[in-house]
Amino acid sequence: MERVLVVEDSAAVRAYIKATLASAGVTEVSEAATGFEALRLLPRGGFTLILADLNMPSMSGLEFVAFLRKNATYAKVPVVVVSTESRGVDRDKALALGADAFVVKPFLPETLLAALRPFRTAER
Repeated sequence: MERVLVVEDSAAVRAYIKATLASAGVTEVSEAATGFEALRLLPRGGFTLILADLNMPSMSGLEFVAFLRKNATYAKVPVVVVSTESRGVDRDKALALGADAFVVKPFLPETLLAALRPFRTAER
């Protein structure tokens, strides 16, 4: 079963991502508005995919990705960064820290789903 964690400070974007995932059959989606909130949700776990915004208050998406990759429990969980930052340097930083993919906002649902396809357990 797929369990997705969406870490995004915008409630509207979280709802959009959740609706996009639901349209693809993903029913277990947890939401966090900050990286710290996501850290509290991680132990409840079993997440098979994490989507994280780059620019968030308190803890950036880069810091969140770095934490995940340094922690043996979460190091292998696919992480897709979703951000308004479209500069190559931001994408390169995220990927260098261990993000598996990078999607620029705004995006169409099919763009997000195409980026997630390689990491979805139902698609493997």
